[in-house]
Amino acid sequence: MKKLIKRTIKLFSDRRAWVRQIIVISIGCSVAWQLGDVLVKNGGVVAAIICGLSIRVSLYKSVREGFGQIVGTAIGAGVALLSVWAFHFGIISIAVTVLLCSVVARGLHLGEVASVNVPVTALIVIGPGLSESTAATRFASTVIGAGVAIIFSYFSHAKTPAERMNDKIISISTKAAELLATMSEGVAGGYTQKQAGDWLAKARLLVEEIPSVRAQALEAKAHAKWFPTAEKDEAEDLYTKGVGVEHTIVQVRTIARTLFDSAVEGGIPESVKRRIAHALSTASYAISNKVEEIEDGEDVFIDETATDDIRSAGAALAEQLIQGAHDVDQDQLVRGISLVTNIERIADSLDETSPALDVMTPDEPASNKIIQISPIEQTQKWWKRVFKPIKKVFRRYF
Repeated sequence: MKKLIKRTIKLFSDRRAWVRQIIVISIGCSVAWQLGDVLVKNGGVVAAIICGLSIRVSLYKSVREGFGQIVGTAIGAGVALLSVWAFHFGIISIAVTVLLCSVVARGLHLGEVASVNVPVTALIVIGPGLSESTAATRFASTVIGAGVAIIFSYFSHAKTPAERMNDKIISISTKAAELLATMSEGVAGGYTQKQAGDWLAKARLLVEEIPSVRAQALEAKAHAKWFPTAEKDEAEDLYTKGVGVEHTIVQVRTIARTLFDSAVEGGIPESVKRRIAHALSTASYAISNKVEEIEDGEDVFIDETATDDIRSAGAALAEQLIQGAHDVDQDQLVRGISLVTNIERIADSLDETSPALDVMTPDEPASNKIIQISPIEQTQKWWKRVFKPIKKVFRRYF
């Protein structure tokens, strides 16, 4: 019995972040239901539903989700009233409401979130007994639910977006360093194609974590823009570090693929095994060194000797490959040179000297935004479309 109790407690203690989030969501929906009933007649159910749909694991995402719910409800309420007025409540009005809401969402270039919310909230609004008063009531309930979700989402995490970004960088960088160390040991000891396949699989999983790192970096930047206690410089620095981590992970994946291809073609030549293993080990150490600096909270760049060692190891490998070019298969020589390039790029990403880090990265896909195209830009396009034919006619006759 004691083991069962300990096991049950451990299940929850190991998932503290998840437990915290579901508790916050539960309390938030309860508060939304209570406020909805107090402030709006019979508005508790709608407020609780909207709160449950809007609340997310971060304040930034919940603000966007809540705004999407409000935009969706406003459009949905108007379309629902129009369709019910024209066709009365029934199967036709339901079909017309969903159809028109989807067309309007598309026409306004609403993002993925708001585009889904428009027909969903319209169906909530169009429930039995729809009238102007009930539509207004349900819209007010939606605003209450979204507002409660935004407030409670602040408490869904124990850490700030910047702190969570730090954790993301530490986590993915540690995995990259461990993988490079494993590949170094494998190359030195003579690895098999199966081992190389395992490395490649792990590297692919690392690459799949890149979108979550970028999303967290964007959240930290957005949080710093309007939250008084957040520092913009810190958020920008974290964003640059996030881009550097992304570049590093891509190079690690490329190294794993190169080693796999070499194994398929007969393996790495004995003459350069030691050099390659040393270069990979040096890169692993440099990444681990940067992780330690981030964990210690030091506001400095990575120790230059660590990245210098990476470049020195890469230069030594390139020199040996060139010297023994006549004894090495051409394809294997090309793969060896590509490893040198990958290792040097890791060094550039770690000390943030790579010009590629300065290239502007799109903030996020348009599909993730509430409105994909700004209202001003949309108005200008519509105005040109309307005014252009009129202008042609005016020039022709006047």
